[in-house]
Amino acid sequence: MTPAGVPEAEVRKCLFRATDALVARQHVEGWWKGELETNVTIDAEDLLLREFLGVRTEAQSAATARWIRAKQRTDGSWATFHGGPADLSTTVEAYVALRLAGDRAEDPHLRAAATFITGAGGVEGTRVFTKIWLALFGLWSWAEIPVLPPEIVFLPSWMPLNIYDFACWARQTIVALAVVSAHRPTHAIELTIDELRVGATPRPRPPLTTWEGRFALLDRLLHRYEHRPVRWLRRAALDRAERWIVARQEADGSWGGIQPPWVYSLIALHLRGHALDHPNVAAGLDGLDGFTIEDAEGRRIEACQSPVWDTALAVTALRDAGTASDDEVLASAMAYLLDQEVTVRGDWSVRRPELAPSGWAFEFENDHYPDVDDTAEVLLAISATGSADRGAVARGIAWLEGMQCSDGGWASFDVDNTRALCRTLPFCDFGELIDPPSADVTAHVIEALALLGGSRTAVERGITWLLNAQEPDGSWFGRWGANHVYGTGAVVPALVAAGVDPAHRSIRRAVAWLEAHQAADGGWGEDLRSYRDDAYRGRGHSTASQTAWALLALLAAGERGEPTARGVGYLVATQGDDGSWDEPWFTGTGFPGDFYLNYHLYRLVFPVTALGRYLGEGRWQSSAS
Repeated sequence: MTPAGVPEAEVRKCLFRATDALVARQHVEGWWKGELETNVTIDAEDLLLREFLGVRTEAQSAATARWIRAKQRTDGSWATFHGGPADLSTTVEAYVALRLAGDRAEDPHLRAAATFITGAGGVEGTRVFTKIWLALFGLWSWAEIPVLPPEIVFLPSWMPLNIYDFACWARQTIVALAVVSAHRPTHAIELTIDELRVGATPRPRPPLTTWEGRFALLDRLLHRYEHRPVRWLRRAALDRAERWIVARQEADGSWGGIQPPWVYSLIALHLRGHALDHPNVAAGLDGLDGFTIEDAEGRRIEACQSPVWDTALAVTALRDAGTASDDEVLASAMAYLLDQEVTVRGDWSVRRPELAPSGWAFEFENDHYPDVDDTAEVLLAISATGSADRGAVARGIAWLEGMQCSDGGWASFDVDNTRALCRTLPFCDFGELIDPPSADVTAHVIEALALLGGSRTAVERGITWLLNAQEPDGSWFGRWGANHVYGTGAVVPALVAAGVDPAHRSIRRAVAWLEAHQAADGGWGEDLRSYRDDAYRGRGHSTASQTAWALLALLAAGERGEPTARGVGYLVATQGDDGSWDEPWFTGTGFPGDFYLNYHLYRLVFPVTALGRYLGEGRWQSSAS
């Protein structure tokens, strides 16, 4: 009997059912991939893209509209995550997509949406990216959108605000949008959105004593330049941007395996004269079909897919649950993972030209942008299974060590991508634009290097970075998961694996923070609003994934008392009949404060890991156990 009154046999039964459910979700090719759910802007923009290119069908529109309508809130708005607050730009994009699909402005659900939109500031208050979509259809003036000149591609990598100062996801989007911005196209459609306008006056110009004010002045000058650009320079810039875009298209037709640069790259190539049957455009459109889910609920688009990430996590979870390392399930998974190692140079090599290629990406196809986090998780999976492919281990370790930032931490895709000046550009008012080191990524790397014999110097520098990054309340910020529960759940196991004593003051403070934020039901949850409002730190609906993250930290710290047992009890009590857990809440992060994700496999893979470690079934044991 556990301290919370849950018989160990019940915990073991829960783990067995969850393990069976996880194994059942494996693809015949060895990988796992849970749905990656986002908000309806992705679906709205898919219809707008297809309308712009002239390939939208009535069947697609009807199915997508059904999905968008199903996600509308009672006040007429749409949110960026389940249970989140209303979002103006998301609601405008959903509204326009539904109008395009045939819904009428006088329909009750759109009247409610329009009432919210006008009350929240109208289309005038939407973000720049939303206004770009409106401008593509003549619903907003290009003259009122900040200029992004294609000549930016000529800035050398040492000059501020060159394209490599931006994070890879922003870089790919910016180059494509620079082409769109230069063309300023309009595809006329037979609808207006005057009912969404409130006649708001422009915001006062910021003073020239600030970077915002200086960039606002620069934007005014660039608008003048757009009327009479230097023709040879503009032609050369567009040619280079087009070549840059084409060179980075992946084998599956995507760009970076993610939606934003994908759709804008297709528009950019279309504007550059690439017909729909051109190989690059045709591959891009065909590839989108692989990101499309259609079922009884409607048609929706995944913003990204996560087979490498999901598979690495599943391998570690099954090993922790006691699955033998030579089991066929794990053997096929490891064969898949080892085959996914990146062997070519990508954008990361701009700042690490001497570093040999390696690493793993998040997606099925993304050779240009392997990422540090996935590489660390794959190496942890290799460590868990004792894979004999030491060449892959050595190359992966060397690549991770070479990607360490100058301050000792690790970022996701690049080294020292920290120029905060990018955030002040008037064009960039949505999402994170740079890729600084984060606690969760750094923790995963430290754990991998510690377990696989990486450089002790690199590990010690990373430990110092993590200790310095701890929040005053004892938690750690989570860049790629929600939020302080995720960060803390990643850091504590990593520190212990790297040899930090569980009695260390930083770990004790983290344990105290977790215990103080345990919910009455025994679980843990953190609302995504914590990225902007500290009152939500460690507070929110309990979820299986976040409860598992907290348990991983507590177990690593040697905590097996009542808080840990109550967390385990929460998982046992809330498990569904299919062996998994119901988790409509989003616990993944794309852009902190702006864009979030619901990884559908998180609700299963992390509880399996936590329950396995709690029962001591697998190879992982805390040094404090």
